[in-house]
Amino acid sequence: MPRFSTVDPATADPRARALLGKVERALGVTPNMMRAMANSPAVLDAYLSFSGALSKGRLPAAVQEQIALVAATENECGYCLAAHTVLGARAGLSETDLVSGRHARASDPKVEAALRFARAVITTKGFVSDDDLAEVRGAGYDDGEIGEIVAAVALNTFTNYFNSVGETQLDFPAVDLAVG
Repeated sequence: MPRFSTVDPATADPRARALLGKVERALGVTPNMMRAMANSPAVLDAYLSFSGALSKGRLPAAVQEQIALVAATENECGYCLAAHTVLGARAGLSETDLVSGRHARASDPKVEAALRFARAVITTKGFVSDDDLAEVRGAGYDDGEIGEIVAAVALNTFTNYFNSVGETQLDFPAVDLAVG
């Protein structure tokens, strides 16, 4: 049972209604996570601003979705795993990359290096080793792209924790965390 209530866009305060309308126009739906975030328009605005800024970065959408899968798996967030499986498919990921991405594996060695680095950021709480950094740099990522990987980890950790604390009601097809 959800721990956070969800906000009905029709009865939301004006700021929350405007933000939820932006979500609806962009996605065609208003996911429960964002409806729960709308309890504090500041939280929803922060999430939308952060994710919007990262979408303009150099990491391709498919790589960002794979990082989200790594984070959801490492942080055991079923809601985010389900959401990013759908969003990853929309970004062009194959079923194989959707499943292997959960475990920081990818068909492209450069992408796999990014996913392994993202997992290292999560598991070490940011205290990655020199070898971790050398590996991602050796795969061809520069400091700006490495910063975007760290930012993607931070954004997804926020949503993982938000949904885990709130026990957000799943509105995407369920994905088994143990599969893959």
